[in-house]
Amino acid sequence: MSEIFEIIMVLSFGASWPFSVVRSYKSKSTRGKSPVFLCLIIFGYIAGIVAKLTNETYMASFSQKWYVLVFYVINMLMVTADLLIYIRNRKLERKAAQNGGV
Repeated sequence: MSEIFEIIMVLSFGASWPFSVVRSYKSKSTRGKSPVFLCLIIFGYIAGIVAKLTNETYMASFSQKWYVLVFYVINMLMVTADLLIYIRNRKLERKAAQNGGV
């Protein structure tokens, strides 16, 4: 039963990140974003992945439950994309500020 709730949690997060990534990309702004927060989320996903890989029970049934780990990786990649877009947007903002806000 706990696996079902874990899957729901990972899917819920997974459904949210694409919206955040698209919004960040389109806005070309860092407003409302925190690179520290994004790094903490990435760290959390890494910890979750390591927890799965070091869990003997999970690894014993990996051939049947591999998809849970895949969602962790996909979510982590989306958050990483959001962080990279933040860095891009920060550069765009600095360039605009140097050009007098044009």
